Amino acid sequence: MPAALTTLPAFLVAAVGLLGLAIGSFLNVVVYRVPAGKSVVAPPSACPECASEIRPRDNVPVLSWLVLRGRCRDCGAPISARYPLVELFTGVAFAGIAAWVAFGGSSTGATDAGAPATGATLVHSLLDLAIMLVLAGVSIALALIDLDTKRLPNVIVLWAAILLGGLVVAASLVAGDPMAIGRALLGGVGLFSLYLLLAIASRGGLGMGDVKLAGVLGLVLAYFGWAELAVGAFAAFLLGGLAGLVLLVTRRAGRRTAIPFGPWMLLGAWVGIVFGGQIAAWYLGLAGFG
Repeated sequence: MPAALTTLPAFLVAAVGLLGLAIGSFLNVVVYRVPAGKSVVAPPSACPECASEIRPRDNVPVLSWLVLRGRCRDCGAPISARYPLVELFTGVAFAGIAAWVAFGGSSTGATDAGAPATGATLVHSLLDLAIMLVLAGVSIALALIDLDTKRLPNVIVLWAAILLGGLVVAASLVAGDPMAIGRALLGGVGLFSLYLLLAIASRGGLGMGDVKLAGVLGLVLAYFGWAELAVGAFAAFLLGGLAGLVLLVTRRAGRRTAIPFGPWMLLGAWVGIVFGGQIAAWYLGLAGFG
């Protein structure tokens, strides 16, 4: 689990939440433009109906949509409620992650509650927080794109690997635990290899996007611990299988229907990060190894 950031003030948690609102606005652009092969930085956002450029005052996350009552200021065309919902969800997710790391997260290298944090511990905790925030942004973007297009764009997975890999290396070195780098690499290679074998065996049941994403998730999960990796990997198949079963029972999908698996991989990874240690301890105790 990530190091507890016991010195993080409550107002900074709120600041991270506000950052999440802004990131959510950017993720809306990513989700729309990346699958279409468009730049995420140019041209500026515009109404898809009248092509009028979105004014800065109309680009405030959530608030602008409410003020405009969900319609374009120029032509009155409806603006999907998905935009403010993505912004709000991202803001809440960022604030929740910051609060959890500040008041609930812990690791071997973390300071005890109430104990003064050293400079290295503080930097380590901030790096752990950065890892989780980057993963949260990537998770939201990839899950939405996969649900929309049944694709996991290489450009996003590649940048996620670079950013998360760099943060993992930095956090491990700051924590004085270089072995965590090796553990992360083993986890990434291991989960990548498992998904590659499954993709070959399933003959198209899993795509290479899932395989590449598995390598990134394996790296992050193993950095936090072997229990997080094991639970996160298993949870993806459990959640994905249950979702597929529900769709079959409700006849919303058939046996040959392609069901995006990326969202369940990402959700499973978060189950592993947040609950991996507790679930593994419970299972080992149940099996008589506790």
